[in-house]
Amino acid sequence: MTVPDELRYSRDHSWVLLAGESVRVGLTHQGQDALGDVVHVALPSVGQPVAAGAAIGELESSKSVSEVSSPVSGTVVLVNEALHADPGLVNRDPYGAGWLYEVQLSYDELLESLLDAAAYRALVG
Repeated sequence: MTVPDELRYSRDHSWVLLAGESVRVGLTHQGQDALGDVVHVALPSVGQPVAAGAAIGELESSKSVSEVSSPVSGTVVLVNEALHADPGLVNRDPYGAGWLYEVQLSYDELLESLLDAAAYRALVG
């Protein structure tokens, strides 16, 4: 299982990468593996406010439909449009081309509440 050291992690298997003044959000290897093959992605809209812990979209897989919760609060500034044509990117490249969306943060301190790589590795065993 891959857990990149440069990312921060939520307990519900999202990753966060600081990208300038915004953060990029995706699903961890553990999270996408638990879902199974992703066949449809519903993402938030650009300009939509999001709150940490709130549902902002859905991932439909061969097993189920799962809500996506935002690990941070802010405003969506970019979504990964490639996922509409190829939702399987979430499975094939969860830390690269399979990212979900970017958020302009409203509270920087929320990053402090996320897990570092070592803590996330301990969480998922």
